[in-house]
Parts: sequence; structure tokens; C-alpha cells
Amino acid sequence: MQVPLEISTRWIDLSPPLEAELRKRADRLERHSGRITSCRIAVERPTGNHHQEGGPYRVRVDVTVPGSELVADKSDEEIYAAIRGAFDAAERQVEAWAAKRRGDVKSQVLPPEGQVVRIFQDEGFGFIAGPDGREIYFHRNAVLDPPGFEKLEVGSRVRFAEEQGFEGPQASTVAVAGREE
Repeated sequence: MQVPLEISTRWIDLSPPLEAELRKRADRLERHSGRITSCRIAVERPTGNHHQEGGPYRVRVDVTVPGSELVADKSDEEIYAAIRGAFDAAERQVEAWAAKRRGDVKSQVLPPEGQVVRIFQDEGFGFIAGPDGREIYFHRNAVLDPPGFEKLEVGSRVRFAEEQGFEGPQASTVAVAGREE
């Protein structure tokens, strides 16, 4: 970290074991990314006589990384459970941020989109021009929305999965493009 760890407390004493636990958990954050700029921890117990015990405790962890500030905030009746919950959430956020930086985040791969070029309503099949220009056969049973086949016409935009059929490529799971599949 470029900035020293900041720990603040409110309505609670920062005992040596508590401080050691907070520092240990903050150091573990850097295992997920060496790009952490700063980390601020706030531990508090609301005022009032909550069950004569002092809880619930609230722990907030603010982690600054290049271009973002990640915040985890957890409460629990037991202070170490609140610390564990807040830091577990912070670790997941730092991990996700680091994965995104590396480009490891999966992007949604949509099925190819094509256009119906020929349709034979009475016979129950048609052909789709794929993105590469090839014509791909489809059967009415491949259309996801049951009345959808009857609504298709030449020029309709569709998404489809392609597989190898007996007579060549054929489309399966055909759906009108732009609608939920």
C-alpha cells in the first residue's frame, strides 16, 4: 500500500489483539492485488445499551485501487464475525477488480445472428443466411417460441446455434433477435 493503513474506532477500545487482527486481514488483501493504494478501516459499536453486551458491531473497509474505491460494510453481534464478514466481502471485491484489470472477466458470447432468406410455412422449414453468408437449414421445431415459426417471414432477424445435420449445417434453438431467449 502506498498510504499507511488507517484504523478508526467509535465507541469501542482498540485492544492490541483487535488491532493485530485488523492489520493481519488488511495485509491479506494485498495477496489479491499489489495495486492497492490505501485501506481505511472503521470499527464502531452504536451507542446505547444493546442487550447489556455492546453489540451489534459494524466494520467498514474502504480500499482504494487505481480508478476505483471498493467498500465493504458488515454488522454482527460479535465483533470478530463482523470483521470476518467485512474483509471477506472486501477480498471478493479486490479479486474481482484485479480479474477485470487482467481481462479475466468472461464476456457474454451471443449466438450468431442471421436473417431468414427463405421460408416454407406449409412444409415447416426455412433457411437462414448466417453471418458468413452461408445458408443454414432450420426446422419449425428448432424455433424456441412455439407460435414463433408462423410469425417468421423473409427478412426476420434471428439468433441460432449451428450444428451438423445429415444433409449439412442446420440451425437449432432459433429465436427472434432482440427478444429474451
